[in-house]
Amino acid sequence: MTRRVVTSALTGVLSVGALLAGGCSGDEYVAPPPATRSDAADPTVATATLAALRDALDDPGAAADLGADDESADLLAALARNATALRLEDVSLGYVTETGATDGDDGWDGLVSVSWRVDGFDRAAARTEVAVSFDDGGRTIAGVAAAERRLPLWLTGPLVVRRVPGALVMAAGEPEVADRYAERAARAVAATRPLLGRGDGLVVEVPEDGEQLHRVLGADRGAYDSIAAVTAPVDGTTAPRSPVHVFVNRAVLDGLDRVAAQVVMTHEAVHAVTGAVGARNAPLWLVEGFADHVALRDVDLPESRTAAQVIRQVKRDGLPDRLPADSDFSPGAGHLGTLYEGAWQVAETLADRGGDDALATLYREVLDGAGTADALRRGFGWSEDDLLAAWRSRLAALAGVPE
Repeated sequence: MTRRVVTSALTGVLSVGALLAGGCSGDEYVAPPPATRSDAADPTVATATLAALRDALDDPGAAADLGADDESADLLAALARNATALRLEDVSLGYVTETGATDGDDGWDGLVSVSWRVDGFDRAAARTEVAVSFDDGGRTIAGVAAAERRLPLWLTGPLVVRRVPGALVMAAGEPEVADRYAERAARAVAATRPLLGRGDGLVVEVPEDGEQLHRVLGADRGAYDSIAAVTAPVDGTTAPRSPVHVFVNRAVLDGLDRVAAQVVMTHEAVHAVTGAVGARNAPLWLVEGFADHVALRDVDLPESRTAAQVIRQVKRDGLPDRLPADSDFSPGAGHLGTLYEGAWQVAETLADRGGDDALATLYREVLDGAGTADALRRGFGWSEDDLLAAWRSRLAALAGVPE
């Protein structure tokens, strides 16, 4: 799930329902074809070096000793500090193969499988592959880079880690950046508790800039330039229990006002703590509409402003003749602000009918696999046609047009 910025009265934040998926299942591993063997590569030595680094993740000095030069020593020490601050568990570093790139007579790049889990937050380990530059015949490490474009944030360099009730924030940059996002994360978690209970813990990753965000997500350059935040699997897989975190685009989110930035964070927190990214059958009008219901329920602004785009569309084009379809939520589609405000108004229609608790129950049941029509009938005594009619009536009243 993502937050895209558009022009709207609230400050223009809305979600774009999109799952980041890629690679094979988290339960299996398919090794790439081996690269041409070079004389420099020594898998046995490289494996021992990786084992030494794994053992040194609680000792920055020992990790630094594995660096090929001062710069790489600083990087490895930072990775050890990150692992300690994040309380990483189930960490493994496994040599896979060489990539074919060499550096002199005793250096080469190797593909390394990495797994890790943030203790207390992630239910299972994330898994990915990174490119590691080995030197001195494999006895030292000269650098870590993205393989197939993805590089986990904790492997990029020094991070500042903050913990608040129910949430953890890891941020590249100055401590005040982590402090600011920790405050937003704490408020987001607090906002979800009245309707959702405790839920899963929230992990927020704050790359330094948009370029680093794209590298962490393994995304094409520019794909998230207009996105304020995205909730996605850490390793890009859709395997069951794969860790899901909120990733922030500071270039966008830092430009929003305080209220809008908090709406974004709370919306994404709902996705993250309820496992919405892994939901297979829940319609996106419910997933996105409910997230905005939670995020906006305490915002002291009139609906004439927070639903301004959908009001304009209704005045111009008339009332919709169906509920939003999942295909409408394509990131490339037009009028996305209108679409997400409309989904929010579906959720508000349900809350008006049955109350917040009934809406939350419907959301939970559908995420757990119940049919939307059956859950709607049980919780509200409505068919989907009834919901459509009530939603149209609500939109008509907001826009001041006849039904």
